[in-house]
Amino acid sequence: MQKKSVLITGAGGFVGTKLCATLSGQGWLVRNHALRLNEEPMKWQTAMKSADCVVHLAARVHQMSLGAQDEAAFNEVNVAGSRFVAEQAALAGVRRLVFLSSIKVNGEGRVQPYQSTDTPNPQDSYGRSKLAAEQVIREVCARHGMEWVIIRPPLVYGPGVRANFRRLIRLVELAIPMPFGSIDNRRSLVGLSNLTDFIEVCMNHPAAAGQVWLVADEECVSTPELLRRLSRQLNRRLWLFQFSPKLLGRLAALLHLRPEVDRLCKSLQVDASPARTKLGWRPVSSLDDELAKAIATYRGRRRR
Repeated sequence: MQKKSVLITGAGGFVGTKLCATLSGQGWLVRNHALRLNEEPMKWQTAMKSADCVVHLAARVHQMSLGAQDEAAFNEVNVAGSRFVAEQAALAGVRRLVFLSSIKVNGEGRVQPYQSTDTPNPQDSYGRSKLAAEQVIREVCARHGMEWVIIRPPLVYGPGVRANFRRLIRLVELAIPMPFGSIDNRRSLVGLSNLTDFIEVCMNHPAAAGQVWLVADEECVSTPELLRRLSRQLNRRLWLFQFSPKLLGRLAALLHLRPEVDRLCKSLQVDASPARTKLGWRPVSSLDDELAKAIATYRGRRRR
């Protein structure tokens, strides 16, 4: 029996590396290459020619330090690049395009869980570029008769995680006192194993096509609870002290750390129940298991 074939953009990234391994283990013929976005369209079409599905992960990722002045830079990669990939996939005759977007398309700061049917309300350049990318993908796919699937994950963590989550692990490892004892929020997260498993479901499932999906772990945790879980995995004592959330926000603004602190203090929940009821998907890894894998990789790299 001929293997199903998939081409993955951004295959060398945090999600892409894991996805390649996951799909190879499931019998997929995984194609990845060093071609650049918006260049050499005929080579892209040749690479995609025998692919049953394209998974578009390549993106300019969200960074706290980037502001409105970077709108053009986000649009160049996330919007123009997505249009290019969708066009080449359609011309190559690909059946389905799966696009990894972001929950930041929905917005941030809302207490109620976000749903895939919400009116988009992105709050920054990155979120706006991801929404625009979704729109161009839907337009290109509609014009060419190609199936599309859009996935909006919240914060992704797991082995090899970088940026703010890695810094959080480091703070807990150092047993630095942190002012989050009074925080009573709820955050949806998605482990890397769960996200890549869900991407494969979206590559195959007939009901996934033409839909926007939110995905998350089974558990939704507060920041203090997440820190407690990390401290247990790291075998470190956790030092949390009480501090007014309002004062913490003001102090963060003075130190130009408001976005980072807001992520730790505010809630962001997603309603991922449609993924379970309509696609029959269930998380394959628990929060503690995925944290353990993340910390094992973190310690392994620290020893080098």
